[in-house]
Amino acid sequence: MTEFRFENEPAASRYTLHHGDDLVSVLDYRDDGRTVAMTRAYTIPTFRGHGYAGEIVERAVAALEASGDRAVSPVCWYVAEWFAAHPERGGILQQRDTA
Repeated sequence: MTEFRFENEPAASRYTLHHGDDLVSVLDYRDDGRTVAMTRAYTIPTFRGHGYAGEIVERAVAALEASGDRAVSPVCWYVAEWFAAHPERGGILQQRDTA
């Protein structure tokens, strides 16, 4: 059985998800030291329809929750929808100023 490999590539400002040797999904981000703005979730077209975008967002959020030193800003529409579908994970979201 082929394993998934999740990696943070800070020099490229992205997380990647590989299935065996194949790159299947990418999550681009901007990190200012306090907040990680998730700017684009992308699945390679030939691998779409298998939940890989959700998997990479899940793993990135889990990694950030484990480190405990960054909030998330869901700039990408897919990431925003992922958080809407997983409200229990919303504690990591950047709090917006209401003033």
